[in-house]
Amino acid sequence: MKITFFGHATLWIETDGKSLLVDPFISGNEKASDKIDIRELKPDYILLTHAHNDHTLDVEAIAKNSNAIIVSNFEIAMYYEAKGFQVHPMNHGGNWNFDFGKLKYVIAVHTSSFGDGTYGGQPGGFILSSEGKNVYIAGDTALTMDMKLVPLTAKLNLAILPIGDNFTMGVDDAITASEFVECDTVLGCHYDTFGYIEVDHREAIGKFKAAGKKLHLLEIGESMEV
Repeated sequence: MKITFFGHATLWIETDGKSLLVDPFISGNEKASDKIDIRELKPDYILLTHAHNDHTLDVEAIAKNSNAIIVSNFEIAMYYEAKGFQVHPMNHGGNWNFDFGKLKYVIAVHTSSFGDGTYGGQPGGFILSSEGKNVYIAGDTALTMDMKLVPLTAKLNLAILPIGDNFTMGVDDAITASEFVECDTVLGCHYDTFGYIEVDHREAIGKFKAAGKKLHLLEIGESMEV
């Protein structure tokens, strides 16, 4: 499984011959828009953790160009189905076996609404199981005791956690989250995009190292293997 960081919380995942795009916010991200051309992205699936603009901005443009199936909670799925897109609705606690592997939709603590004010349902995250690996995509979330349920579902190889603080967990809570989900290898996301969520990289990596954990902070366009 190969994961490429496209900035903010946007991820490109290649697994079992399929491509998954998570929370596409590229054209509106000054740090990513000159590096990634959304017209060239043709994912098989688009995974959405919640409806906020910084996670859904490029969904329609990319889905039109790729015929990707949009996977999210019921409200978000129905929002896009009404616009003519292919969708697969899920809700908390639900599992589904796709042609790339299995997804479980899990709890996140955040808010969720579209830019036009439409209710985006309850936010969530995903546990992706594919190619014998398990990856937790937390989405935008606070630290929550529900994270302790994650190891009951899967033994994780990677936890993808927000670290930018202010709107989500910060570094210290992300370290605790990694303990709750029992995964010492973390890919940070939702940081540095704008002023509220800027992170001192050296300090963040050092705190994780002191806790006996590894924090990956990828450059935009950089990849890692799981």
